[in-house]
Amino acid sequence: MSSTLKQIFLMIRVNLGSLPRRLWISLSTVLSVALVVAVLAGFLAMARGFEAALQGAGSTGIAVILGGGTNQETGSDVPAEAIRSLTAATGGIGVARNAAGGLALSREIVVAVDVTRASDGADQTLSLRGMDLAGPGLRDRATLPAGRLFSPGARDIVVGARIADEFSGFAVGDKVRLGAVDWTVVGHFTSGGSAFESEIWADLEAVQSAFDRQGQVQSLRVRLAGAGGLPVLQEHLSVFPGAPLTAVSEADLYAAQSERTASLIRLFGWPLALLMAVGATAGALNTMMSSVSDRTVEIATLRLLGFGRLPAFTATWVEAVLLSVAGVALGILASWLAFNGWQASTMGADNTKMAFQLDVSADVALTAGLLGLAIGIIGGALPALAATRLSLTSALRARG
Repeated sequence: MSSTLKQIFLMIRVNLGSLPRRLWISLSTVLSVALVVAVLAGFLAMARGFEAALQGAGSTGIAVILGGGTNQETGSDVPAEAIRSLTAATGGIGVARNAAGGLALSREIVVAVDVTRASDGADQTLSLRGMDLAGPGLRDRATLPAGRLFSPGARDIVVGARIADEFSGFAVGDKVRLGAVDWTVVGHFTSGGSAFESEIWADLEAVQSAFDRQGQVQSLRVRLAGAGGLPVLQEHLSVFPGAPLTAVSEADLYAAQSERTASLIRLFGWPLALLMAVGATAGALNTMMSSVSDRTVEIATLRLLGFGRLPAFTATWVEAVLLSVAGVALGILASWLAFNGWQASTMGADNTKMAFQLDVSADVALTAGLLGLAIGIIGGALPALAATRLSLTSALRARG
């Protein structure tokens, strides 16, 4: 057993020592694996970043009440009588109360507005969210680093950090035309990089008036009264007459939205990466077969000196795996440098622009790396087997 191990290590050393002679053909294997890993990591980083942006917006301590049997704000309508009944409730309904004794609640509506991006003149559709003054306080991670909040009834807007960074004309004090009226930017807010930063906030009644949505409310945001608040609220809403009302935790609402789009991104990314992986595996197989052919005499000589088939197989396979490991490392490094933190955007649940950052996280790197490693394992198996079946007399005759 010890003799076999010594033979394996010696043949690995011989194989690796001959790599400079086969530099370009070995480098092609490394680069093909690196390309597959980088492409897959890019798609996975996109999906991971989108999930992080939406899941970062959600809180288990906040519930969103929707009307009309829908599970998202688009298409939802909460009747005025339901709002009056809810706010008039005196018993425990699972909703926390504010300092004045009223419910910690914000009526909200989302309107799609078109904005022209100055950098390329492209029109982008953004979300203008009308809310009560309590609304910003129901976003646990929201802070206001510049300016102030909107005033009741005024055409003031508070702009998310991602919009302020990407679009010109949204500095504090600027006038912006949204719809048919002008609005004044009075502040910028951040929310830990979450999806909220792709929104514009304004007073509910001002938005309703400017877009002819008087009296319309799409959702109610409420702060739950403890961990058991959501079931109590759901039970209370179940007995409301008229259109059905549903309550879902903010975390679950955004998690469901993120899963749909992230799954779509992966649906495109995985087939492309797997198709490239097939090509890279074929390339690795051809490269290693050429490597074995180039070292026919060396391998044959070692076999004549008493080296067995197992060392020949193992040494050739290890070489292929090590080349793929180098490709994996190069691909992950390239994807991290190229994609990590890169700004991207997609359409949100209400068909408006949502910006997010690509995230080459540890799980993304691991998944892409395993695919790259599989290329070396599969692509090196057949050449390694070929190395054990060399005709010794033919190899030595070719040498002469």
